[in-house]
Amino acid sequence: MFSKLAFILTVILLASNLLAADASKINNLIQYSDVFYSSGQPSKEQLKSLSESGFKKIIYLAFTSNSTAIAEEDKVVKSLGMDYVHIPVDFMTPTIEVFETFAVVMSINPQQKTLLHCQVNLRASTFSFLYRVIYKKVPMKLAKADLDSIWEPDSVWFKFIRTVLEKHGMNENCDECDWGENEFSDNDVE
Repeated sequence: MFSKLAFILTVILLASNLLAADASKINNLIQYSDVFYSSGQPSKEQLKSLSESGFKKIIYLAFTSNSTAIAEEDKVVKSLGMDYVHIPVDFMTPTIEVFETFAVVMSINPQQKTLLHCQVNLRASTFSFLYRVIYKKVPMKLAKADLDSIWEPDSVWFKFIRTVLEKHGMNENCDECDWGENEFSDNDVE
């Protein structure tokens, strides 16, 4: 009897590890905490794996018309028992308003395991950087290192970062933060 139970538990454990492995293959997946991750576009199978791994909220920041977006992702996510929030962010004109909308969504059930994603994790990693620095008080150096693992924001997104930080009485300066070309460009916030 004991060996049968041990076998069943082993099979269940291996199956859950495989699901976690499938989810870990999501493009540009970053884990910031036990409950907050960002990534590029997950597949339908990876969304299922996320649900089985305890995720409760999926936030999508790109447009549904993107060629790599999942058709009816909202229905797929809801059918898996997770909450779905769509906050479309124009890549060429991100706004403070959409960031603040995202921050409000994050404040609802903040202990829910959440994936924030877009198509590649450029929008999502930038929103994650700002959210963690402003609302979670993560040191800028640490949050910037995570952002750097995905991309160096271009001038549009650097200006957006500066604008959002300034609205919250902060700036992008830290001793070990390298903003690349943006540090030497004339990107004054208007």
